Amino acid sequence: MTYDAIIKGGRWFDGTGAASAIRDLGIRDGRVVVVSADPLDETGCPEVVDAHGRWVMPGFVDIHTHYDIEVLDGPALPESVRHGVTTLFLGSCSLSTIHVGGVDAGDLFGRVEAIPRQHVIRAVEEHKTWSTAEQYVAALEALPLGPNLAAFIGHSDMRTATMGLDRATRKDVRPSRREQARMEQMLDEALDAGFVGMSAQQLLFDKLDGDLCRSRTLPSTYAKGREMRGLRSILRRRRRALQAGPDASHPVSTIGGQALGSIGWFGRPALRTSLLSAADIKAIPFVIHLMRPLAALVNRLGADFRWQHLPVPFEVYADGIDLVIFEEFGSGAMALHLQEKLARDELMRDEDYRKRFRKDYESKYGPRVWHRDFYDAEIVACPDASVIGKSFGQVGDERGGMHPVDAFLDLVLEHGTAIRWRTTISNHRPEVLKKLAQDGGIQVGFSDAGAHLRNMAFYNFGLRLLKHVRDAERAGKPFMSVERAVHRLTGELGEWYRIDAGFLREGDRADLVVLDPEHLDAALESYHEAPVEQYGGLSRMVNRNDAAVPAVFVGGRRVVTDGEPTPLLGTERTGQFLRAGQTGAPVVSTGAVEAAS
Repeated sequence: MTYDAIIKGGRWFDGTGAASAIRDLGIRDGRVVVVSADPLDETGCPEVVDAHGRWVMPGFVDIHTHYDIEVLDGPALPESVRHGVTTLFLGSCSLSTIHVGGVDAGDLFGRVEAIPRQHVIRAVEEHKTWSTAEQYVAALEALPLGPNLAAFIGHSDMRTATMGLDRATRKDVRPSRREQARMEQMLDEALDAGFVGMSAQQLLFDKLDGDLCRSRTLPSTYAKGREMRGLRSILRRRRRALQAGPDASHPVSTIGGQALGSIGWFGRPALRTSLLSAADIKAIPFVIHLMRPLAALVNRLGADFRWQHLPVPFEVYADGIDLVIFEEFGSGAMALHLQEKLARDELMRDEDYRKRFRKDYESKYGPRVWHRDFYDAEIVACPDASVIGKSFGQVGDERGGMHPVDAFLDLVLEHGTAIRWRTTISNHRPEVLKKLAQDGGIQVGFSDAGAHLRNMAFYNFGLRLLKHVRDAERAGKPFMSVERAVHRLTGELGEWYRIDAGFLREGDRADLVVLDPEHLDAALESYHEAPVEQYGGLSRMVNRNDAAVPAVFVGGRRVVTDGEPTPLLGTERTGQFLRAGQTGAPVVSTGAVEAAS
């Protein structure tokens, strides 16, 4: 027997959580054809990877990204692939590009996901040849995809295309029966095309960009009971997933309603529900202790409910005041509403505005994401070197006891986006992270890859979870086996969303990563900058830890070597669209394809 590739001598994890073992893997025609305890014959094999001392496992599955725009111009998606992600989901948070045009897509994605609006408009208008979900899938597969893709259809996408963005974002407007029927038809068509489900949103600090409806919340947040019941019933009947973000201003009723709504009452099938997000939030540390038992309770009652969770400290960076967390309170949203710097500066100089900002800052009660503590906000870059390494609170103290808000606003006025600062919003307690990582009511994901280019996307979350597990094991205080951690990042997600991903057994598609456990080290937490060509060279914050990832294969073909993309990635299609409930045949090489420009 001859092979296209052999991975030899590595510690093999199959993605099921079963015990790992030293094995050789033989790959042919995009699949694992043999897993052997004995050495394989390498005669005629063009690709042999020596994996001795390394871990060989299924490629990671990233269930929450916003690559919907970037994939059109840069379908290789190397920033995720280089960290071992071989399957990722589009269409999160009610946002997709199946039905809306370029301008509406720009208004939906630009401010919420911090993707430059002009690039959203250009990318969609240049590439859009589709008007249905099935045509969208075909358009994606005409690109030289790097990883495999799966997708939600976004409720805001459907609502905008059906009702128009203005009507879709008015509290007093409900869809007509015809419009409701059209949205339900769109959802059915997407599920027919293999989408894993629908994403919705109730989070009220996600705001629209552009001029027409600027600063209104996303269309999905305006939907009422009748509209959502019709859409949920389709998902329930067809065993597809609802991904949703709760209204943080009414957490008990919203979260409780979503969780209870997942239960299969009176013989109905359970509604698969994945809710954002299980996080150990600094501002409200007790809430995580309510989330975990809630999932356990409703699942015992017959639900199929999961939280999404980022398994690393949620550290964010900001350039001046440009950060989505300011959207959650009035004075912050007022500043972000203004597009022109001069208008913003005028607002921030106004004493009445500053009084309002100070009042919002000092309000420590009620649901919120940001802890609103400028003493817990470190300045990491500024033209004035004297403030680097200090908090805004410290700067205020040094300037005669100035209020932290005034110190912050003065520095932003003086330096604009040239002042860069960071803070950790959640997941700051390692012991709580360990409990979340083990919880069966929680899914590991929520990277936000492709969005928030300047502050808070986490492309290497899988590697960082494995580092956490290995560090605990080495310290003699294990909280989870490596096998279980791999399962959580791979096969568990593939099974729940019913896609052909996450396993590495004989007969499975050869989507895999070879890791060097000796380099699961502090480099995983370091930040670097890298230009994004398709966004005009805008610098993106990235993690670069190339030594940790000797090899990544998609469809049996090597796309990463020592953390760097191979020439194949982005020039020839290796990935495919994975349809829910169907087995995905590996992509067959047909020769080089011109990369998307």
